[in-house]
Amino acid sequence: MEKKMSESYTVKTSNVLPPDTNNHQTLYGGRLMEYIDDVASIAARRHSRSKVVTASIDSVDFLEPINLGDVVILEAMVTHTGTSSMEVLVKISKEELEESGEVSLAAFSFLTFVALSDDKKPIKVPKLIPDNDRLKWLDETGEERSEHRRHRRDRSKALREFFANDLLD
Repeated sequence: MEKKMSESYTVKTSNVLPPDTNNHQTLYGGRLMEYIDDVASIAARRHSRSKVVTASIDSVDFLEPINLGDVVILEAMVTHTGTSSMEVLVKISKEELEESGEVSLAAFSFLTFVALSDDKKPIKVPKLIPDNDRLKWLDETGEERSEHRRHRRDRSKALREFFANDLLD
């Protein structure tokens, strides 16, 4: 089975209100992470039509602060697939509604999800078909990002042994 990338496209929009902000009146990083995981999981579920679990978050690269009163816009789409895994790109923009109306890129993140059966076992996901050349590039470069994740996961397994004891031991 195959599916176009665009079939997983998901948008989440939210006002940045006082409870969402820190003492600098910018959006809490943790709140943004919550939004990212939410919108990315919907994109992964749209692609796989199954339950999913977050396997990794590569990073969140903050490019500009998202300020109190801005609107945060998150766009997510599956950009690469493995056998049971899906890489999801989340593009985060901010819109200043009240004065300039300017929209600018504020952050982006790649996440990996695994599709699960009802008994929580990994299941096969549809092959990905890019809709255009720009999206084809995302799919083609996905294997390199996947290899980087595998290397990072191996290092994390080694660190698990290190952290098996208290830090001060």
